[in-house]
Amino acid sequence: MSAPAPAVADAPGVMRTPGWDDYALIDSGGGRKLERYGPHRVVRPEPQCLWAPRLPAAAWDAADAVFDPADEEDAGRWRFAGPVPGTTPLAWRAVRFNARFTAFRHLAFFPEQAANWAWLDARVRAAPGQPRVLNLFGYTGVASLVCAAAGAAVTHVDASKKAVAWARENAALSGLDDRPVRWICEDARKYVQREARRGSRYDGIILDPPKYGRGPAGEVWRLFEDLPEMARLCAELLSEGAAFLVLNAYAARISGASLAGLLSEALAGRGGRIDWGELALVEEAGDRQIGLSFYARWSA
Repeated sequence: MSAPAPAVADAPGVMRTPGWDDYALIDSGGGRKLERYGPHRVVRPEPQCLWAPRLPAAAWDAADAVFDPADEEDAGRWRFAGPVPGTTPLAWRAVRFNARFTAFRHLAFFPEQAANWAWLDARVRAAPGQPRVLNLFGYTGVASLVCAAAGAAVTHVDASKKAVAWARENAALSGLDDRPVRWICEDARKYVQREARRGSRYDGIILDPPKYGRGPAGEVWRLFEDLPEMARLCAELLSEGAAFLVLNAYAARISGASLAGLLSEALAGRGGRIDWGELALVEEAGDRQIGLSFYARWSA
């Protein structure tokens, strides 16, 4: 008799990320957010901040770096109050990584993902033996290193040579470069298709695709067109005793409910549970939050 379909949560959840020693959401409002990255105070655009800032303008004006957006999504330029910072080493629990002022307003990691990191850490530590974890669209590797520090053997895949190089730097910075992590620069869809043909299996999968992207050979990724096949292939790659599959998306037109529906279809017959909702950053004062991405996560 086959296992029942996964039980899908009746209502969305909010995975909240408060600040930690090396990061804080200080204030927000007026379409912007004021954050602390280590010693640096940074102002970045955030259209969802429809309310008014709480701190006076002087607190915002004293920021070390401000990103001025252009008309194109995520494009723009940084303004710095002093010398342009290079890399800034930060930490989350046992994992260390470099923050960088990238050309697309991000700082080479996404702080709201700390809620997912905590969940992944717990799932890996609860799994028997040394679970095999696949991280697709792994970017600069923080989630990969969280899993490696918790005892997993990790396969990290990203199409960007620069991102993979930064991820390897973060592994060395964390003292985790001797852990069983495979760093693969390849189109994620091609990699998953090949792994499915090989019959490879993983005990946990992290799937965090962009809305749009290009592989190293010019392969085009479009979230709404390509995610259904990717979810189906990822479900095929899960081992019989797999512990989890996490799906995260930043596209404005998507929702946690739609991601949960996709996973429910892909994982039919596996049992387990699917939780869904959004990831949010919580201000230091603790009573305002910014929803930034949507998730669905299956656990056995």
